[in-house]
Amino acid sequence: MAKRISIIGSGFAGLAASCFLAREGFEVEVFEALDGPGGRAGFWEADGFRFDMGPSWYWMPDIFERFFQQFQHQPSDFYQLIRLDPSYRIFWEDGFTDIPADYEALAALFESWEPGSSRALQQYLKEAAWKYEVGMKKFAYKPGLSWMEFVDRDVWQALGKLDLLHSIHHHVARHFSHPRIRQIMEFPVLFLGALPQHTPALYSLMNYADIMLGTWYPMGGIYRVVEALYALAQTCGVKFHFRTPVQHIRVKGKKAVGLVTANGEANADAVLATADYHHVEQQLLPAEVRQYRETYWQTRQLSPSCLLYYLGINRRVSGLLHHNLFFDADFDRHAADIYTHPAWPMRPLFYVCAPSITDPGVAPPENENLFILIPVAAGLKGDDEPRREAYLQQVLNRISYFTGTDLSSHISYCKTFGPTDFVNRYHAYKGNAYGLANTLRQTAVLKPRMRSRQVKNLFFAGQLTAPGPGMPPALISGELAATLATNYLHKLL
Repeated sequence: MAKRISIIGSGFAGLAASCFLAREGFEVEVFEALDGPGGRAGFWEADGFRFDMGPSWYWMPDIFERFFQQFQHQPSDFYQLIRLDPSYRIFWEDGFTDIPADYEALAALFESWEPGSSRALQQYLKEAAWKYEVGMKKFAYKPGLSWMEFVDRDVWQALGKLDLLHSIHHHVARHFSHPRIRQIMEFPVLFLGALPQHTPALYSLMNYADIMLGTWYPMGGIYRVVEALYALAQTCGVKFHFRTPVQHIRVKGKKAVGLVTANGEANADAVLATADYHHVEQQLLPAEVRQYRETYWQTRQLSPSCLLYYLGINRRVSGLLHHNLFFDADFDRHAADIYTHPAWPMRPLFYVCAPSITDPGVAPPENENLFILIPVAAGLKGDDEPRREAYLQQVLNRISYFTGTDLSSHISYCKTFGPTDFVNRYHAYKGNAYGLANTLRQTAVLKPRMRSRQVKNLFFAGQLTAPGPGMPPALISGELAATLATNYLHKLL
């Protein structure tokens, strides 16, 4: 009789893990509290608009290709990818800069700002390409259960080149002087949830992902990727239970024996949790088998939370690209409000995604679909409607200043989502949006464990585990946890 494994959560990690486990011949059941798959990468439809609720950047296409190839598929079997060019637009106080997808064009742009920077960019990206290759081959696909996983002669011989002890801020400053070049090169690490000053220079590999691998978009939206993973899982034989929140993990003799859900009980030979790690440990497990005390979580450095706005605009908006970064405010001050002394920022930086510029199908004809994100510190109090409305008016005024369009008078649909919603909808610890920050002290073995020390057949995946936040890391995390669970279950046969 096939061994049975229950998966909690159907985000990227849960979907990926379910595919690998079902392929091994196990009976796989996924329990999801929401109405459908995707977790934080859900979607919302209203008044002819289709909004991606979470991730909006499709980077590192090689990771998606690798995943699907393991099931004899390509991403193109499920969705159409296009490369965005320009990759994105950055708004400064005095104008904007388009970041070209073409390397030579980007090098020429840098050179126009800082003579000699094109050669510096070439050397910088040569190092970043090496870090990307080493990072993917030697680090990313390790579960981080032991430092022995990283004992590799090639890595140790080139340890200095990995720049683990220097920050990306320091690394960028060594190569470039112009403040705008520095900000462009530091921007990608914001996906990792920490200040550039606190992020290891190893993550210059993100510049390689940005500049050389490119920024892509799946037509129809990011949820098309979720639909692809869901379809593949169903083909593999995975059973899904939606609108079925898990209430407890049943444990006997330090062994998980099943789940208690809102709709009944389910027996299992192993459990893989991809929901928020803190929630699983503190709410779903008996106190005596929790690995981490509440004090442990209180000392973790979390990624930011977000204020999100999903806007339907009843006219076209000129002056925006698909991805738009508004750096027309004081970056250091906003960063301090997130990381140094958490507070609601007075004049935040923000991000606008306008997918209808690329994909007219996500909005009614002659309308615009806008997704606005303001990063804020996790754990802030005071996330109420008046505050959300005040921030919305501020960012709308700033967008209108650059685009020449009075957006406030053309909003036909508006939905907001904030830190309290991250807590209520996703059980996100302190309302975090991306999990743990990728600092040196929260890397690899120093992340929460993918296999419980207290419950031998309980495994974890998702953005709070290795390798970290983001869609590609979540896919990798699901694969890693599935491998650990597979090894355990095979021993029972």
